[in-house]
Amino acid sequence: MQLPIVGEMNTTSARSTADLEEGECRGNYAVISLGCPKNLVDTEQMLGRLDEDGYRMVDTVDGADFVVVNTCGFIDSARDESLEAIDEMLDLKRQGKISNVVVTGCLAERQQGKLLEERPEIDAMVGVFSRNEIVSVIENLRSGVEEQQRLFKPAAVQPLSDAKRRAVTPRHFAYLKISEGCDRLCTFCAIPKMRGKHYSKPIEQVVEEAKQLGESGVREIVIVAQDTTYYGMDLYGEAKLSELLSKLDEIETIDWIRLMYFYPMYIDDELITTLANSKKIVPYIDMPLQHASDTMLRRMSRKTTRSSQEEILKKLREGIPNLVMRTTMITGFPGETDADFAELMDFVSQQKFEHLGVFTYSVEEDTPAAKLPNRVAEEVADDRYAQLMAVQQEIAFEWLANRVGTVEPILIDSPLPDQPGVWIGRSKSEAPDIDGVVIVSGFEDDSEVSVGDLIECEIVAADGYDLIAAPCQH
Repeated sequence: MQLPIVGEMNTTSARSTADLEEGECRGNYAVISLGCPKNLVDTEQMLGRLDEDGYRMVDTVDGADFVVVNTCGFIDSARDESLEAIDEMLDLKRQGKISNVVVTGCLAERQQGKLLEERPEIDAMVGVFSRNEIVSVIENLRSGVEEQQRLFKPAAVQPLSDAKRRAVTPRHFAYLKISEGCDRLCTFCAIPKMRGKHYSKPIEQVVEEAKQLGESGVREIVIVAQDTTYYGMDLYGEAKLSELLSKLDEIETIDWIRLMYFYPMYIDDELITTLANSKKIVPYIDMPLQHASDTMLRRMSRKTTRSSQEEILKKLREGIPNLVMRTTMITGFPGETDADFAELMDFVSQQKFEHLGVFTYSVEEDTPAAKLPNRVAEEVADDRYAQLMAVQQEIAFEWLANRVGTVEPILIDSPLPDQPGVWIGRSKSEAPDIDGVVIVSGFEDDSEVSVGDLIECEIVAADGYDLIAAPCQH
């Protein structure tokens, strides 16, 4: 059986794991990693420790002694996906195809006893802040300890190192987590309950981890956190993202630096100048705004207004040439009226975000929004989702059409399956896994093309949310 995440990974291109001599392997394992890039970094840390201790990762369950399912607990659809993966692995355990199922990550952290009560066949559960103990948990299971293992530690008071990682992303890009947790109290979000309060890694630690990634062959690092612009407030008493980025920009082995999860606060003129003048920070910012109606923003406890969002977007657009913006919005939040939604539609129409994702509101237990009155009917939320996406599609398609005829550097991510001579890549305007891609073909000699190459290409056509490109002839 092929795994949904690992099955797409070329294990021969993974970094930081030396091949073990035959007979040295202590056991084979498979992994299913679900959720956001921040969760993926946690997966990589656990795998790095398992590999270091002599366990070998395989890309199918058929060759695995145990399976680690790193779960997401963010919204209904993510929880359903995690539970489906757990149930599938437990079914394989009943059939005798695997010995142990270990559940880790946010859903394990959030549900703990409930998850074990409903699925007692889970062999072990490891919380978010116990990830570094994964080897001891596995050793207990493999040594025949029968009682169920539960390992949950309090939220960390200092950052866990992300240096010991076994990458499951392609060799040429990696996520770099600069902080953990969140001090925001957005009424719809349960992340602080799962991930704890915000804490930053020291600048020196982040820079060292980035250097290690660059030395391992990474060309693009993607900066992730729960709240990127808040970086440094806990350690230094003020936001230090600008200083951090200036130091990362000096790392010679890195080609691109991409910024994700900007909260629309603590963005000042110094930060904008740093982004505009950098050599390696691509002009791309992911800034989840969630809504544009002041009423909705207050109910969400976002600490922003439509006018403040418009002001910061204007500053960013004016200060950073060719800036590409990604955002996310929520429809159907409790109390959202037709007027609130009309304001959101107007805002999106005016701002013309290059990339925009939409979620319908999902009730999260133990969050303030779960207790709010005036719930929006599911069919209304879905209809608003469709309307907003229709507006965004027109904006995105126009932007993509306007790029036809331009020449851009394309980072090659992978060959296109079953299409010899055709490659999948991205420009500076597309983040991995969440945005569209650039399909590249027409090389004179495909043997000279490799995953991770940066190649100047001409955009020749648009196809839905993707682009078609051809390499420039020299």
